[in-house]
Amino acid sequence: MDRLANTVRPYAWGSVTAIPELLAVEPTGEPQAELWMGAHPGAPSRITRPAPGIPGMTDRGHAEALSDVIAADPEGELGTAAVKKFGPRLPFLFKVLAAGAPLSLQVHPNLAQAQEGYADEERRHVPIGAVDRNYKDANHKPELICALTEFNGLCGFRVPTESAAFFDALGVDSLKPYADLLRARPEEAALREVLTAVLTADRTELAATVTATAHAAARLAADPATEPTAAAAYAAYADLAHHFPGDPGVLAAILLNHVRLQPGEALFLGAGVPHAYLDGLGVEIMANSDNVLRCGLTPKHVDVPELLRVVRFEATDPGVLRPEATPDGEELYATPIDEFRLSRYVLAEGAAPAHLPDGAPQILLCTAGSPRAGDLPLAPGESVFVPAGEKTELSGPGTVFRATVVI
Repeated sequence: MDRLANTVRPYAWGSVTAIPELLAVEPTGEPQAELWMGAHPGAPSRITRPAPGIPGMTDRGHAEALSDVIAADPEGELGTAAVKKFGPRLPFLFKVLAAGAPLSLQVHPNLAQAQEGYADEERRHVPIGAVDRNYKDANHKPELICALTEFNGLCGFRVPTESAAFFDALGVDSLKPYADLLRARPEEAALREVLTAVLTADRTELAATVTATAHAAARLAADPATEPTAAAAYAAYADLAHHFPGDPGVLAAILLNHVRLQPGEALFLGAGVPHAYLDGLGVEIMANSDNVLRCGLTPKHVDVPELLRVVRFEATDPGVLRPEATPDGEELYATPIDEFRLSRYVLAEGAAPAHLPDGAPQILLCTAGSPRAGDLPLAPGESVFVPAGEKTELSGPGTVFRATVVI
């Protein structure tokens, strides 16, 4: 196995302190948003392989991008079965995500939509780096976020009548047409018409409504008579308006379920489900794609027609996931996706080692304690890449997340 050297992405919404605290290093004073683990070309992890003829002497080896190592020997690194199923690349990207401010409200396409959209933009010769380019690749981007601290987010549409009740409670006259539409139309039509109306309205005219909504949400959040779950949602909407004054995405956010994850709980985000992460530290895994269509809460490009083509206009339960224990000590976060599989091991001091399956590539991430992967000690924030076919055992004490694929 190989210890990974990983890149921290400094996006503006990142926490200044959360990732440094995990890594036990001093903050830089700048936002540190995502720690990337894997072979994504945007920021591949680096490994140090032993120098030829000197087994185990990694300090005399040479650092290489994991993407280059895999490209040089896909079957040796990923295994024959994984290459046959996913091609000669690691099909997932693994991250530690630290949100100090809200991320954009967004949605991801399904595989067919991504393939069609990518092919269309290629035919039209839209530069891959253009600000109005929607599809950076032809892949879908399902993802899973697992909380390491309390983690707040928005996920999926609420039942339209519930969103109408939220609009009513705010007491803002200019919200009444949205509430009326949500009650009068069937579910799919109601959600489509209200989201379309919000995103296509004159931004200057809508700014006063967003401001009034923010003030009302803050008032309701602070009111002791407000039910606690609703108060938390109102506080989240008020905070969104603080970060994005006048942004129509604030009103779009009221259509979504507010979710508060406790450590160890997770959310799976499939294609077409609008969502946004608000604050907290978590472990995230996703199919290896950059395809994002934004709904608001961002200065970046919002392609409303394409967004409306991709969004699933149906009310959904956020479906908070809790790990399912297996007899061998693995705790699995079950999802319907084959490109990634996330589980964790909570390892006690002195307990028998956990023997990991060896048929697929895997990345192991320590988030607490001082466990060992084989003979290799791990500290929080450290990770290793284990090629397919390499037998590995974990021993405690500590917590280790395991990212792999389903083959």
